[in-house]
Amino acid sequence: MKRIYVVGTADTKGEELAFLADTIAATGSSVARVDIGTRGATVPVDIPASEVAAHHPGGASAVLGIDDRGTAVAGMGAAFTSFIQSRDDVAGIIGIGGGGGTSIVTSGMRALPLGVPKIMVSTLASGDTAPYVDVSDIIMMPSVTDMAGLNRLSRTVLHNAAQAIAGMASKPAPAATGKPALGLTMFGVTTPCVTAIADQLRANYDCMVFHATGTGGRSMEKLADSGLLAGVIDITTTEVCDLLFGGVLPATEDRFGAIARTKLPYVGSVGALDMVNFWAPPTIPEKYRGRLFYEHNPNVTLMRTTAEECRSIGEWIGEKLSRCEGPVHFLIPEKGVSALDIEGGAFFDPQADAILFDAIERTIKPNATRRVTRLPLHINDPEFAKAATAAFLDIARQ
Repeated sequence: MKRIYVVGTADTKGEELAFLADTIAATGSSVARVDIGTRGATVPVDIPASEVAAHHPGGASAVLGIDDRGTAVAGMGAAFTSFIQSRDDVAGIIGIGGGGGTSIVTSGMRALPLGVPKIMVSTLASGDTAPYVDVSDIIMMPSVTDMAGLNRLSRTVLHNAAQAIAGMASKPAPAATGKPALGLTMFGVTTPCVTAIADQLRANYDCMVFHATGTGGRSMEKLADSGLLAGVIDITTTEVCDLLFGGVLPATEDRFGAIARTKLPYVGSVGALDMVNFWAPPTIPEKYRGRLFYEHNPNVTLMRTTAEECRSIGEWIGEKLSRCEGPVHFLIPEKGVSALDIEGGAFFDPQADAILFDAIERTIKPNATRRVTRLPLHINDPEFAKAATAAFLDIARQ
């Protein structure tokens, strides 16, 4: 039987944890009360902190009995993440916490597959929640008051949270049926290409387009890791530029990692590798003053990548894709990589592009399932979209 995991620090938030669990149980749901505190629990729990802490790579002693709170919280976060990933009976998860508890619980939540119901009732939920949510589907719910004993408002907030998680867990979304899902990456400067590809594949695939803004690429790869994609058409790999050169929309070092782990059919390209993104001009780092810029809008400024930067970008991508054992087909549009990189365009630079293309072609190690193809086309040429579509259909059949 699957259960709703109710998670909190039973040493400091015991009263709230017990109230929340009891309210969920009153709906008829099965619950598991989990303590992630580093001191003794003040209320009965189903899974003690010692059991959670034992999932730390260094054992429970790496988490419990430590005087430094920061070290203990970080250790419990790692332990809880490993613990919750080991469970096969999670119908949903709900956590309560202040700063430390929120960090611990959400670290485990982020490790769970997308679609598993997740609610975090937190004192931090009305601020910047990006470090806690990241690219997951965690619902952050403000506790409004601090968690220092129950009061009339906290009872209402926790009651509502209990009803929400119970409803989600009791009536889960139906299993996906019909067309398989396909992940695609797009930027404004590659929109014609990606839109055309999606139009050509929509009859047979559920096309999910992700804006290549750092979080977009990570969201797509999270879906891949969660087993929710049947393939990827990664036309717009621009987030690598921001990662390597300090832009504001970066990928992480794990970009393309999900492709390697899942071995999904993958078609990639060089979309928008001609640019690094910054906010308004005053925010641009001093070291880049005097470079070629394009004002995308008053709040976003694009910087043209140099030939040397293009070499680094191409080698970085090539090395990552060389680790992929699934079917990979990388397409190079020789006449330009974005709407700005076209003859007469602000970022047109055939020399820099040539160095980028050579670096990719030199670094990607071809084999029976991995190849690179050059096309005498611009990335937004309708013929390039047709070629990308055909390339995906070809490797998807392998």
